[in-house]
Amino acid sequence: MADQDDDEFRMALRMSLQPSPPSPPVAKRSKPRDNVGSSSSQEGEEEELSPEATTRKLQREQMAAAAEKRMMTGKSPVVAAPKVEKKIDVVQGTEKSGSSLGLDKKPAEKSVVIEKSGVGEVGKSLNFGEELSAQEADQLFTMVFGDCVSKDILAQWSNQGIRFSSDPETCMGLVQHEGGPCGVLATIQAFVLKHLLFSSDEVGKNTITLATQVFAPSICSQSESAILGNFASLTEDGKARALIQSMADILFLCGSKKRAVIVTLNLSNHWPEDAEDGQKEEAVTKALQGLSIESASDLQKVLRVNTYTSQSSACQQLKAVLPVFQSRMGALLFLISSLLSRGLETVQADRDDPTLPLVTAPFGHASQEIVNLLLCGKAVANVFDGSMDLGGGMSLKGIPTNVEVGFLTLLESLNFCKVGQNLKSPKYPIWVIGSESHYTVLFALEASVQDENEQEERESRIRKAFDAQDQSGGGGFISEEGLHQVLRQMNISLPQEKLNNLCNMGFIVWSEFWQVLLDLDKNLGGFKDSTGLMGKKVFELYHFNGIAKSVMNGSQGISGGESPMQRPRLSRLRVTVPPRWTPEEFMADVVGPQNLGGNGSGVKDTVIEITQPEPPQHAPLVDCIRTRWARATCNWVGDPPSIV
Repeated sequence: MADQDDDEFRMALRMSLQPSPPSPPVAKRSKPRDNVGSSSSQEGEEEELSPEATTRKLQREQMAAAAEKRMMTGKSPVVAAPKVEKKIDVVQGTEKSGSSLGLDKKPAEKSVVIEKSGVGEVGKSLNFGEELSAQEADQLFTMVFGDCVSKDILAQWSNQGIRFSSDPETCMGLVQHEGGPCGVLATIQAFVLKHLLFSSDEVGKNTITLATQVFAPSICSQSESAILGNFASLTEDGKARALIQSMADILFLCGSKKRAVIVTLNLSNHWPEDAEDGQKEEAVTKALQGLSIESASDLQKVLRVNTYTSQSSACQQLKAVLPVFQSRMGALLFLISSLLSRGLETVQADRDDPTLPLVTAPFGHASQEIVNLLLCGKAVANVFDGSMDLGGGMSLKGIPTNVEVGFLTLLESLNFCKVGQNLKSPKYPIWVIGSESHYTVLFALEASVQDENEQEERESRIRKAFDAQDQSGGGGFISEEGLHQVLRQMNISLPQEKLNNLCNMGFIVWSEFWQVLLDLDKNLGGFKDSTGLMGKKVFELYHFNGIAKSVMNGSQGISGGESPMQRPRLSRLRVTVPPRWTPEEFMADVVGPQNLGGNGSGVKDTVIEITQPEPPQHAPLVDCIRTRWARATCNWVGDPPSIV
């Protein structure tokens, strides 16, 4: 049968190459074959073909088509296009010099990923990439850890993987075993929650997938385990997809949406082809046995770098090497990937003081620059909006634009800094929470927690206009000229007496200005409302702390020499926010107790009954929440949420 096919192939090929007998010239056809016998008149009048000539021509075309079909289906050898791989230029340089670390030139796609119809396909033989140069490895190591770093800090950062908790009630959370890398893990966690909770980029227009599937109706249950345990319905594949997409989002954010650099380990001699994930994890674990990172040369030996300009390709590579990021080197590899995606020279240009290491001494915590890099794509050191001009050509750089997931910090409640609206009001209701020594995550299931009514929006606009005139470095006061600018901009008419009282010190403090607005009638641009019926806002927030390390505490010690284990925790808080535009004495419901006495007027019969609110509870997390929602009170069941 094969011989017969070959004979037919050769015959068809000969027929297709055989010249036709002399006949009148025929114009090139662009019409269907059923019109082949018709006459045409392109570039002159042409004669009609004879029936014999037409038949012979049709036979030749049919046999040529058959020959072409045979060649396309593999009877003839087909030479594949050669695969082109380009090396990453890793020499040190600035953006203007065209270094691979800058973003002025579009980097070449360098990986085994084949882009086809927008979907990446990983080749059978995984390419782990190119090694760093000695110069760049040294620059990278010094930038992250400094010139003098302890072995304990290096051990913390080289023994923390990116893995989900095994506890059913916290299985949506990344677990932390070592101190230090929490800034990296918490930021990835915030993006993971974005993908797990919200089904659309347009918050509020679509339902929240996880909330509707697993939280209702048990959200009102008094049993904390019943509420939080519903996260166990998440599948491993779903969590892995959310993790991969989150990592890609952050890397492309660092790469100005143009590129992502993925740093893995040199596992070419250990990586099993076509193996299950479990086998890959075993191979990674085996390859890491005895590996320690103590110098720049150690990094150079083990790190391998690939650059991607397509998010689908990057996701495909992250999926292929996910066991590497789940290994004990995962957090460090992701930090390095983020720095190289931004470009080392560009990272240094972002910073106010590039001489300090990004990992802070003496405890090895992630600096605010690392957290900001992962949140907004720039390694700035400050959390206020925009930049602050200090005069003399000096300025401090803050968060340039609004972000997808935000940031709140206990340090603001202690007056050490001021977080701007770009971080306080992110696109999604998810915040990384910073304390003096740890990073955790706060989130809501409903985007409406960030909604403000008309009065609250006006207060926000006035405060923003006031802050724009604040040249005190966040001190909360402006000049008399700045006050007049705010009054004109916000259409506020202050009586001359009130204006004189505000300006008698030569500068105006926000708290005094705000009190004047509270006592100013609404028709003059103030907030005084004789009815006082603006209601309170009540909503739910959730807090996740991924720390799961051994805790040595004399009061918690147990027999047998075993140390207790702190498990990842997910806490639910009920948050009550009183109206922000009313005086402090009007924070009670409707009417005060002094109006309840009997004076013969019958007032007691018409007063709305006041229900005693649940006594508010306090923890450091509440102070963080109050930097976002002023005067908020919180309640929870069980132990207080911990941000350390």
